[in-house]
Amino acid sequence: MSEQRDRMLRGDLYRDNDDVLVADRKACQRLLDRFNATLADEDTVRREILDELLGFLGEGSWIMPRFQCDYGKYVRIGANSFLNYDAILLDCAPITIGDDVSIDPRAQLLTALHPMSDHEARRQRWESAAPITIGDNVWLGGGVIVCPGVTIGDNTVIGAGSVVTRDVPEKVFAAGNPCRVIRPLT
Repeated sequence: MSEQRDRMLRGDLYRDNDDVLVADRKACQRLLDRFNATLADEDTVRREILDELLGFLGEGSWIMPRFQCDYGKYVRIGANSFLNYDAILLDCAPITIGDDVSIDPRAQLLTALHPMSDHEARRQRWESAAPITIGDNVWLGGGVIVCPGVTIGDNTVIGAGSVVTRDVPEKVFAAGNPCRVIRPLT
């Protein structure tokens, strides 16, 4: 393991141009190239590639191409979950998706952070990352963006186009930019 990868996984500032991280991203991209080029009836091939790519993929879960991620191995998806077309998972920190989750097209789960007040560190390409956790039986509407460090509770629905900048509790409908709780769900 490289020092920069260790820093990345701890949530510390790191440089993404580290040789090990670059090699890991290229290996991920080669698998994604294969996955995204599969034919519509190649479900078994898709599953084999995803099993190699991801940290964990639960039984009955599937992802539609076009799918993008940075490393893949830091993504864990529970059983019977579905990621629709054009999902982007920037997994510089762990992304955990529970069981029975539905993620609509063009959703983005983004763990990467860049220094806000230190413009020089940003110019020098320092970054950090914070994990994302999606609970069981969550539905993310189309185009939802989940920001770094966010946890979404079980049985919650996030409305289409929302930008989730902070944690959302369980059993609620939340929407907007920034996303806020609209009402409880029973």
